[in-house]
Amino acid sequence: MRVEYINPFVEAAFNVLKEVLNADVKRGELYLKSTTMSIMGVAALVGLAGDVEGRVLFDMTKETALNIAGTMNGEKFTALDELAKATITELANMITAQAVTKLHDLGFKFDLTPPALFSGENMEISNREVEALIVPMELGGHGKIEINVAVRERT
Repeated sequence: MRVEYINPFVEAAFNVLKEVLNADVKRGELYLKSTTMSIMGVAALVGLAGDVEGRVLFDMTKETALNIAGTMNGEKFTALDELAKATITELANMITAQAVTKLHDLGFKFDLTPPALFSGENMEISNREVEALIVPMELGGHGKIEINVAVRERT
């Protein structure tokens, strides 16, 4: 996996999260995952197709999702209702849009799927054909989000 594909997502996530949460965002140590992995509870998934193919997953606990949705909407959420889900989906859109702009500026051409939101317990995602790079981010009192990037150049 080339770093040119990863950095735009890491930079965009850092910038967008810092802005919308008005919090001190810190990136943790990156690591690779090549097998099936559990999802923390709420995940927004964006697919990529074109010169670059794969997916980006924004993974977090339900508590973190509620904290993010609450901060972005200026209210407290106690359940993952439609507004909270729409907010997390919009967060994925904002991060992905900024990353895609950077990738297009580097000359990559591809299309995106709209974010799909998954929530529940005991969910797993499989990375059979491409390793996933996991980028953990601490959100200064709001919880933690992991940006799970599994992309490759189309052959």
